Amino acid sequence: MTERVDISIRGMSCASCVGRVERALKKQSGVTDVQVNLATEKATVTFEAHANPSQAVHAVEEAGYQPVVETAEIPIIGMTCGSCVSRVERTIEKLPGIVQASVNLTTQKAFVRFLPAAVTLPRIHHAIRDAGYEPQDQGESTQTEREDQEGVQLRNKVLIAAAFTIPVVFIAMGKMIPALEAIFTSIMPHRGWMGIEWLLTTPVQFYAGARFYRAGFAELRHANPGMNSLVMIGSSAAYFYSMAALLIPGFFPAGTAGSYFEAAAVIVTLILLGRHFEHVAKGRTSEAIKKLLQLQAKTARVIRNGDTVEVPIEAVVPGDRILARPGERIPVDGIVEEGHSYVDESMISGEPVPVAKQMDNEVVGGTINKNGALTFRATRVGADTVLSQIVKMVESAQAEKPPIQKLADKIAGIFVPIVLLIAAITFTVWLGFGPAPALAFAFVTTVSVLLIACPCAMGLATPTAIMVGTGKGAEMGVLFRKGAALETLARVDTIVLDKTGTLTMGRPELTDFVVLEGQENEVLRWVAAVEAQSEHPIAEAIVRGAKDLGLDLPSISRFQAEPGFGIEAEVDGHKLNVGADRYMSRLGIDLGKAEERATALAREAKSPLYAAVDGRLAAVIAVADPLKEGSVEAIASLRAQGLDVAMLTGDNRATAEAIARQVGIQQVLAEVLPDQKANEVKRLQTEGRNTAFVGDGINDAPALAQADVGIAIGTGTDIAIEAGDVVLMRGDLRGIVNATALSKRTRKTILSNFAWAYGYNVALIPVAAGALYPFTGFLLNPILAAAAMSLSSIFVLTNSLRLRRFQPVSGEPS
Repeated sequence: MTERVDISIRGMSCASCVGRVERALKKQSGVTDVQVNLATEKATVTFEAHANPSQAVHAVEEAGYQPVVETAEIPIIGMTCGSCVSRVERTIEKLPGIVQASVNLTTQKAFVRFLPAAVTLPRIHHAIRDAGYEPQDQGESTQTEREDQEGVQLRNKVLIAAAFTIPVVFIAMGKMIPALEAIFTSIMPHRGWMGIEWLLTTPVQFYAGARFYRAGFAELRHANPGMNSLVMIGSSAAYFYSMAALLIPGFFPAGTAGSYFEAAAVIVTLILLGRHFEHVAKGRTSEAIKKLLQLQAKTARVIRNGDTVEVPIEAVVPGDRILARPGERIPVDGIVEEGHSYVDESMISGEPVPVAKQMDNEVVGGTINKNGALTFRATRVGADTVLSQIVKMVESAQAEKPPIQKLADKIAGIFVPIVLLIAAITFTVWLGFGPAPALAFAFVTTVSVLLIACPCAMGLATPTAIMVGTGKGAEMGVLFRKGAALETLARVDTIVLDKTGTLTMGRPELTDFVVLEGQENEVLRWVAAVEAQSEHPIAEAIVRGAKDLGLDLPSISRFQAEPGFGIEAEVDGHKLNVGADRYMSRLGIDLGKAEERATALAREAKSPLYAAVDGRLAAVIAVADPLKEGSVEAIASLRAQGLDVAMLTGDNRATAEAIARQVGIQQVLAEVLPDQKANEVKRLQTEGRNTAFVGDGINDAPALAQADVGIAIGTGTDIAIEAGDVVLMRGDLRGIVNATALSKRTRKTILSNFAWAYGYNVALIPVAAGALYPFTGFLLNPILAAAAMSLSSIFVLTNSLRLRRFQPVSGEPS
């Protein structure tokens, strides 16, 4: 069997383009035929049955063209466990043109990448609906509104179920307690009380528990039973068994026509209560997203035709001039045109000190204007703002499945059929070999097995931990672009750091100015005035250093530069010569002991220069790319975690080793060209190392992609959103320490969740089946089985929520 899929392709311009695309597609496994049409800009690809077209999409991209792929985020109502997730994913993936489908139980969403030429969004919705679940358009209501509506419905159903269940339980207890049984019997015969239990249980079973029937029948109709099937079968067995015992008691063997109405009612009530608690807890897992969304302004003051008009934030377009008054939140990203103020950018940079803003400075939407009015021109609005990109990144990370979750989903998909088989075996064994009344024993054990084996906890084990972990990371300025990075980073054993812009500030700074003759500020003024005529980065560092001290630069005359040697000029009536040691030697100026000082500076990875005034040596100058604050502490902390740390740089080995000594790095990969960085990372991987590469996220993109985990350094608005798997917003290397510690804690939480979820089922299914009865006489009541099932899910959720208490392990400012 084969399937034909159309792929719209942009960028083809001639017959050779067509040939290139056809050849690229035919090389892919599972492709049996390819027809590319230049006029329609489409490729019709024939795949073997159920082959994933993602390889074809990648092949088109590799050939240098742009396949048209759309991404949809589809809220889905009705998913309750891991098997629901597997069912929805399989249903979507069966459609032609689906590149990727990822369903998240916690967020109740499906993230789908598809080829619009092959499948439409309504067709995807129809498939989800046909599988027994209800997709919603994003425009129907907001995520918060949907969650609130579901929460209210659940709470109301729980209250209604409890109102009917409590008297049912009271009647059942009255019949079992000898002191009360006489009173109950004097009022009404036993069958009369059974009739009242029936009347009270019916609305619980079919009104409050209607969701289990709707979803359960859909699961069975598609031959893919799940949690709802288990609850439906278990509670229905208790209800209809009891109803039959009430209406036709003679049908049952003596002593087996008992009432289990209270079990049916309590099962439905407890599971609904557990769902309500899950809903509340899952809402708390997404608080990080809600906090980020709260940073967005609702309106903006736009200047149009000379008037200031307050408009909804959705109405702002790029190019609008916007007024931000003191104390207001800046609505969108832009460039300041008028005014001066200080802006609190702590939500982006983590730095508590407000940043001065004036003409030509960039402002970021969501930050707070402190004490002055600013007029700026909007540059990025809506989904393009930095804040929106951060929100999108966190949501994407929470939706993506790490490898351990994919395995869990597969297990959950086959778990329920196995449970049904175990339940059938349990019923058969007890009915055939159990003590009298065998039917009653068979019924109780079978219902207990069905109820206690719910895979809810399995489905929640990973996504809840990922949601809380990524949200906590966002609060600390560590953005996980991929949920899988949380798991992968925990297994990393080698951290590879780029030097420039990562370990160091990324631009030269004046670090030393040692005056041998004259006044320090005066000599520095003269030197800076001379260097101001040069565009060399070292010259810029010297000028910047003088201006930082508030020194005004005098005018110069007779400026002359000798490339590779130095500069000569006249300043305030003095002849100034600034340059390297060879320049001083050419001028015949004796360096004396200053040369020893310069050599010491060079060993510290600093570039030494000399300044002479009127032919006499006046100062030794050193310029260097200084280490970032916290770099030494970060390296020490990483090594304390047992990680190997290496530095990768294009600098010469002497300079690289000098920097490495300062920060405590022993493994140095020096003189590596930019295009060779990825090869160095690959070489480490061939040695069996799990690597994380840390770079600025732009020049280091190949190495970031090659590493098991790419960590991009970004500061302020220059966040390298698309560069790595993880982005450190604050540009502080101590963020790596926090990221690795958080990933290890998250992975530990996921593993403990799975240990509980699987251990719980492995341990309690035999108990529910009555394995202890021959030895202890203990038989698990279906009510206790339902309570235990609910508690297992609540345990997994609360265990994941403990990640919210994670504290940064480094001294990174926050």
